[in-house]
Amino acid sequence: MSQEQPRRPQGEGDPIKYADVFGVSGELGEKAVKPEDAAMMQSAETAVLGQTQRGGPAAAMQSAANYNISAGAVKPGDVTDVAAREGVTVTGTAVPGANITTESVAGQVVGQYIQPTGGMAQGGGGVEEQQGSGGGGGQQQGGGGITVGQALEATAQTIPGKPIDQSDAAAIQAAEIRATGSNVITPGGVAAAAQSAAAYNESMMRDEDKVKLGDVLSGATTVLPADRPATRQDAEGVVGAEIRNKQDMSTTPGGVAASVTVAARLNERSQQQS
Repeated sequence: MSQEQPRRPQGEGDPIKYADVFGVSGELGEKAVKPEDAAMMQSAETAVLGQTQRGGPAAAMQSAANYNISAGAVKPGDVTDVAAREGVTVTGTAVPGANITTESVAGQVVGQYIQPTGGMAQGGGGVEEQQGSGGGGGQQQGGGGITVGQALEATAQTIPGKPIDQSDAAAIQAAEIRATGSNVITPGGVAAAAQSAAAYNESMMRDEDKVKLGDVLSGATTVLPADRPATRQDAEGVVGAEIRNKQDMSTTPGGVAASVTVAARLNERSQQQS
């Protein structure tokens, strides 16, 4: 996955901020990218991926930091306080047929890599890290591949601590409808739980008090009454539902729409190769 080139700030001497480079918000988005931030991401990428990724988050951060140094906005050795406090991470999630590597700064996703592993799971496997046999829950329809339910579980692995909002709830509802083939929301299912969580979260001021994606989606394949491999049409429906409920009309990096899109793309690639 390649990152866009950092957008130069409007005012001369103004630093490139995280929001200029990545789809991040809040405190991090307003911070200038600093040299030690890039160095931390380079170390994390090397530790997990064996090397820094060309066009990846570390490279984008280094480019932004270099500009900020040349503009006199930051100094060599500077580190962003929120990045130092909350950390820079590179983590891997294994789903049937692929490894998904997620890179984050201060808990916000700044990049993902999808690496096919050459084999698709047949049946209702689920995310590899999740415990259990994966045989419970609804029946899988159609042939092999990564199911919609497994894509939801991948979201729970990728950004488990993201508070559920209305865009997440809409995307989860669209995903459940696609997985089950029914327009009726299952009582006690993942869509109903997500809608309740989004409504509850709106009344909460602190993020630590809110219901998170990991709380609702970690056992999606066992809760869905039916499941099936994700298709391009499924992905388009989920993406549409998510962006219609976000002010910036964008999908959440590592979120529900992104995970279903990844699953559909891998399934399509597998079918072409078979």
